[in-house]
Amino acid sequence: MSVETTSAAIRAEVAKAISGQERTVEQALVAILANGHVLLEGVPGVAKTLLVRSLAQTLNLEYGRVQFTPDLMPSDVIGTSVWDPKSNDFKLRRGPIFVNVLLADEINRTPPKTQAALLEAMEERQATIDGEPHPLPPPFIVFATQNPVDFEGTYPLPEAQQDRFLLKVLVDYPEQAAEIDVLRRHHAGFRPQSLGEAGIQPVVSIEGIRELQEEVRTTVVEDKVFDYIYQIVQATRRSNEILVGASPRAGIALLNCSKAIARLRGREFVIPDDVKELALPVLRHRVLLRPEAEVEGLTVDRVLTSVIDAQVVPR
Repeated sequence: MSVETTSAAIRAEVAKAISGQERTVEQALVAILANGHVLLEGVPGVAKTLLVRSLAQTLNLEYGRVQFTPDLMPSDVIGTSVWDPKSNDFKLRRGPIFVNVLLADEINRTPPKTQAALLEAMEERQATIDGEPHPLPPPFIVFATQNPVDFEGTYPLPEAQQDRFLLKVLVDYPEQAAEIDVLRRHHAGFRPQSLGEAGIQPVVSIEGIRELQEEVRTTVVEDKVFDYIYQIVQATRRSNEILVGASPRAGIALLNCSKAIARLRGREFVIPDDVKELALPVLRHRVLLRPEAEVEGLTVDRVLTSVIDAQVVPR
C-alpha cells in the first residue's frame, strides 16, 4: 500500500480510541515516516498517552513507557549489568528503552543526568551500558510528554536535547463535538486501559513501515523548495526577536517532514505549502527568543509565524 492509503487506514484505527486529535495524529505519522522523535506538550487529560499507545498498537510496534520522576536514574532507563550467582558472571538487564515506541512521560520531571540518558539513544539508536554499545530495535521512536503548566519541581529540557526531537506538537483541548463524543464513548463502556476492547487492529508490519519510510525518502524536491527551506531557517537567525536561530539540523528536519507530509497528501513531490505547514512544529523548540521579546509578551509561535509569513513563497 502507498503512504496515503496506509496512513488513512492507521488514522481510521486510531480514531476508534482518539477523538478530536486528527491533526496531532497526522503530525505523529509525519514523525514516524521521517523516522524522528516527537515532543508532545499539553495539559493533563488530553489523551497524549492514549495517542501513543494507540499508534503503537496500530503499527504493530513494541511499546514501552517510562514515568520520569526526580529519583529516576539513567540505569532505570537504559538498563545495567547485574551479578548472576548461578552463572558466576554479570548479565545484561535491558531497560525499558529497548522497544520500538518509547513513551517518556513527563520528561521534564527528571534531572538532566537521566534526561541525557536518552540523548545517545535518540541520536545514535543505541544504548551504551558498561562501555558496550547495544543497538535498539528499528524503528526506534521516542514520544516524550511534558506539561506546559505546573513547573514546580521540573527540570526544563536543555536546548541540545530539545533539538533531538523532530517535532514539538502542541496537544490542545478537543472541539465541542469531539469532546462530547469522548463522553459518549466512555458512557458506552470504552476503557483506555484496554485498547483491545476498542477493536484497534494492526494495519502494517515493521517491514511495511520501513518500505513507507523508504518511499518518503524518494520524494522529489525541487531547487526552489530547497531555497525556500533555507530562507525560512536563515530568517530565524536574522530576526530581531530571536536570540538563537534555527540550525542546519532544523533545515534537514523541515525537509524530511515536508517529504513525509507530501506523501501523506498523495503526492510524489514537495510543494512550498508542505514546508509552510510543518515549519512551526519543526522550529518552535529550536529557537530562543530574546529576553526583551518575552518581556513584551511575544511567544515563539507568534514570532515564527511572522518570520514564515514574511518569506516569499516560490511558485
